[in-house]
Amino acid sequence: MQNVLELYYELSTNTYQHGGYEHFKINDPKPRDIHKASVRDRLVHHALYRTLYPFFDRTFIGDSYSCRLGKGTHKAMNRFRTFARQVSKNDTYTCWVLKCDIRKFFASIDQQVLMEIVGRYIPDERIRSLIGNIVGSFNSGTKGKSLPLGNLTSQLLVNIYMNEFDQFVKHRLKVKHYIRYADDFVLLSEDKNYLLKTLPYMVVFLRDTLKLEMHPNKVSIETLASGVDFLGWVHFPKHRVLRTSTKWRMFRRIEETNGKKETIQSYLGLLSHGNAHKLSKLISNGTKNRTS
Repeated sequence: MQNVLELYYELSTNTYQHGGYEHFKINDPKPRDIHKASVRDRLVHHALYRTLYPFFDRTFIGDSYSCRLGKGTHKAMNRFRTFARQVSKNDTYTCWVLKCDIRKFFASIDQQVLMEIVGRYIPDERIRSLIGNIVGSFNSGTKGKSLPLGNLTSQLLVNIYMNEFDQFVKHRLKVKHYIRYADDFVLLSEDKNYLLKTLPYMVVFLRDTLKLEMHPNKVSIETLASGVDFLGWVHFPKHRVLRTSTKWRMFRRIEETNGKKETIQSYLGLLSHGNAHKLSKLISNGTKNRTS
């Protein structure tokens, strides 16, 4: 209680200063650097998040699915399927998919640009100052760049940042079939040339307005019939299958946990969202054989 009262006093007198971070690495599936704030600072993150999220969530487009209540990967994949049916007119036309990815997303967030965006929405100087305190508490080596993977507030702030791009795509470029999940986004169209013409406008906006760069090796235009890799699944006109790398990672994880029931149930839940009956049966039978 004494610590909470001290924190309250610092916040109310504008003397609060965010502390440092504990750094560790995870593989999910690729190596990621996680920076964990102290319990004291995480209390501030939660309080700020609970206050700001309801307001900012109303400003986001409907087809932004990362770190939002009632959204998530499964909703994004279902929306992808709906868009594919609309564009292909129930599989009677070719559906082209432009798939893009932001290079070094969290590490490339420009803190000054972020605070300018936040300032347009929040008139209260004390709240802006607190956000600036949190944003400025992290330095990845490039001054004025990056947000820490690990802060609850980072999840909201990157959505606020990328909402500028979402609004540009939807209202300036008038793209009808667009879905974004974090730094992955797709555009669907029956016209390949339309996607080719739209791409440079997005590249320029990201570069000049948000100081971000698309990953050169992760930009592609493919037909849905050839299979589109999006959010861990490969999507086809009438079905989707688990990405091969995701599948092997799942098997490794099951092996590492020695077929732990909770792990199995978690993966069976994941597989229920696609065409993976044989894979689900294989996992279930493998578990039964291990316990028999």
